Amino acid sequence: MLYKNYIGGEWVDAKGGGTFQSVNPATGAVLGDVALSGPEDVNAAAEAAASAFDAWRKTPAPKRGEILFRAGEILVRRKEELARLMTQEMGKVLKETRGDVQEAIDMTYYMAGEGRRLFGQTTPSELPNKFAMSLRDPIGVVAAITPWNFPLAIPTWKIMPALIAGNTVVFKPASDTPILAWQLASILEEAGLPPGALNVVFGPGGQAGQALVESLKVALVSFTGSTAVGRELGATASARGKRVSLEMGGKNAILVMADADLELAVEGIIWSAFGTTGQRCTAASRVIAQRGIAEELTQMIVARAEKLRLGDGLRADTDMGPLINEAARRKVHAYVQVGQQEGARLRAGGETAETGELRRGFFYKPTVFAEVRPEARLAQEEIFGPVVAVIPVDNLQEAIAVNNATGYGLSSSLYTRDVNQAFQAIRDITTGLVYINAGTIGAEVHLPFGGTRGTGNGHREAGQSALDIFSEWKTVFVDYSGRLQRAQIDVEEQKSQP
Repeated sequence: MLYKNYIGGEWVDAKGGGTFQSVNPATGAVLGDVALSGPEDVNAAAEAAASAFDAWRKTPAPKRGEILFRAGEILVRRKEELARLMTQEMGKVLKETRGDVQEAIDMTYYMAGEGRRLFGQTTPSELPNKFAMSLRDPIGVVAAITPWNFPLAIPTWKIMPALIAGNTVVFKPASDTPILAWQLASILEEAGLPPGALNVVFGPGGQAGQALVESLKVALVSFTGSTAVGRELGATASARGKRVSLEMGGKNAILVMADADLELAVEGIIWSAFGTTGQRCTAASRVIAQRGIAEELTQMIVARAEKLRLGDGLRADTDMGPLINEAARRKVHAYVQVGQQEGARLRAGGETAETGELRRGFFYKPTVFAEVRPEARLAQEEIFGPVVAVIPVDNLQEAIAVNNATGYGLSSSLYTRDVNQAFQAIRDITTGLVYINAGTIGAEVHLPFGGTRGTGNGHREAGQSALDIFSEWKTVFVDYSGRLQRAQIDVEEQKSQP
């Protein structure tokens, strides 16, 4: 099947006629051909979004919410089908892809409800017979550029709040997962979204993504992906006066104190480090362990990691799927070699998995390093794969200092039975997400999501915070005094009167 661009409510070929393939990373099977977009396609999508903006912003927000609610209902009905397709296109196991679809459902319902809120503010004026309030206005055309690791959840984190706020959208999904994006657009079309409110262009970031960022029709760029690409994209967009929301990398850690429930901690570490094959911005690639239990904890992690079953995520007995492509696998292995060169002790994994059916996919064994120095590249740079580094420390204060001493600041976790230590960590950890006695993954759609330092540019996705990204504040004054009143000046005159 050929998956076409969606522009102005029509499914159309790329203007250049080119296509590329979506490939199953576990088996190498081709899932379909996809339109290969260029600048002309992006410009057409941006024009369609700009043309649709006025009518969409004037559509009452509750009516916009009803469309999103219907989309949520369709997602519910098709959850299993979409989860299985996601496992084929992206590679993660079914229990995770079901969670990805559920997150898309949750966000769609949540933002549908905002159609009957979109709260502004009313406040007393400082002058008599004058009314003051603030309300939200849409920004215009939004560019949503999303990664492959959450091919339904992350797009809905951007598209649904953008739409409910009255914006129109040009959506450029990752080239590794275009079919899920096509499905999402189809669902919104079926739900009754008018032509041009959402437009989808497929293709690589170097062509389609760059053209979208440079488009004069685009007012806001919302990007999730690598820090390197995000910074380049942000500089380009900002130079053109666009708003930019960046959600980028992470170098997340799980801190384990000597008093922790080690069995519970290992559960959280295995899930956080090797879930999604380590391909999450919130994945735990560091374990900062108090020295007295570091070796015991490492042995427990190794024992669990070596039992993880690799394979096609559609199989019920698979624990961990493939990496997304061969380039990702080469990057992971390069970091393993760096870790060995730095003197860290390789305790598990450290090589590709290429026996039997695994030869057809991009599999890498769950990898554990011990005695890693906090300043080592292995402990500082985002790997985005199934590699965890155990870093020994003496106490909680040192653990927090090591945790905070990276160029990223997305997610942290602490395992302890001591409530005093827990609250000290909550106070002193400088990441956007903090978990106590849980792993580093598991965001909920009604709470702000994002990080500090190189993880982002200060914005937060999800929850009410998302509406601040996708709307402008408009302050309104209504003077019904029947005369000219001068703020501040008249106030001072009133004060001086007896």
